[in-house]
Amino acid sequence: MKITVLGSGAWGTALAMLLLENGNDVTLWSYTEEESKVLRETHENPMLKGVRLPPEMKFSTDMACVKGCGLVVMATPSFAVRSTAAKLKVLADPGTILVSVSKGIEKDSSLRLSQVIEEELQGHCPVVVLSGPSHAEEVGRRIPTGVVAAADDLKIAQQVQDLFMNQRFRVYTSDDKIGTEICAALKNIIALCAGCCDGMGYGDNTKALLMTRGLAEMVRLGVALGGKKETFTGLAGMGDLIVTCCSMHSRNRRCGILIGQGKDVQEAIKEVGAVVEGYYAAANARTLAQKVGVEMPIAQAAYEVLYEGRDVHNVITDLMGRAKRSELEESWS
Repeated sequence: MKITVLGSGAWGTALAMLLLENGNDVTLWSYTEEESKVLRETHENPMLKGVRLPPEMKFSTDMACVKGCGLVVMATPSFAVRSTAAKLKVLADPGTILVSVSKGIEKDSSLRLSQVIEEELQGHCPVVVLSGPSHAEEVGRRIPTGVVAAADDLKIAQQVQDLFMNQRFRVYTSDDKIGTEICAALKNIIALCAGCCDGMGYGDNTKALLMTRGLAEMVRLGVALGGKKETFTGLAGMGDLIVTCCSMHSRNRRCGILIGQGKDVQEAIKEVGAVVEGYYAAANARTLAQKVGVEMPIAQAAYEVLYEGRDVHNVITDLMGRAKRSELEESWS
C-alpha cells in the first residue's frame, strides 16, 4: 500500500520504518526542508541516533504526497494537528484511512485529537487512533512492542492492525477511541509528576502511589467523557502509564525530574529540547475536569506547579494531607 507519514519526529520516523518493513511504499513528510535534508543525506534521524533509515524510504516536504495513499499517519505535535487536518481535507483521497498517533488534547477547544481531525475533515476520511506503551527509540530498534488501534468501526481498526502488525509489533483492536485518547493525554501529566518525585529524591513507594492514584483520576475523567473502564487497565492506559512514568526515554518524566530538582518550568521544557505534551495536557485536563465535575487532585496539583509556580514540595505535602477516604469507593467513580 502507498502510505505517507506526516511528521518526521522520532515517532513518525519509527512508524515509517515499521510500515516500510511490512512491505508498503512509504513516504516520510517533514515540515521543513532542513529536517528532510538531514534525513535524506544522513539516513538517520537525530532523535533516533544509531538507527539507520532504509535506502528505499522516500522523503518529502510537499503534503501533496498524500494523494493516492490508502493510509496516512498523522504524527505531528498536538498543536499542529488541526492545521494539518485542514490541509488533508483538500489533498487526501476520499476514504483514505487516517491514523492519529499524536497524544494530547487541543488547547483552545479541549477536544480529543481525533475529534479535531474529524471536525476538519467532515466525514472525508475515517480516523483511527493508535496508542500504547511504545517509545520510538525502542520501536526503531525493533524491540517487541504492543499497541492498540481504536476506531468507531472495528473493521477499519482491523485494517490498521493488518498494516502495522508484525513479529515485533503487536496490535490489538478496540472500539473505544475516547478512552484510548484520554489515556494517551493524561498519562503524560502523571509522568511529569513522577519525574518531579524522582527529581526530589523520593522513592519507589511514592511513584507507585502516584501512578496508582493517577490512574484512578484518568479513569474518572475518561468514563465521565464516555470512555470504557476496561481501556484504562489495558495497553493504552496502564501500559502506557507504566512506560512513560518509569523510562528515561519519556520527555515528560525527564522534564519533571528537572522541575523536581528546582529548575524553572520553562527552563526545564527548553532543556528537554522537544515537545513536552504533559505541560499542555495539564491545562486541558483541568478544563475538562471542571466541565464534567470530576475531582482530579494530582492533575490539579500539576497545573498549579506548571502554570501558577507552586513549589513541588508544598504540593506533595498538600496531597498527602488530603481528607481520609476509602480507596475502592473513590478510585473508579
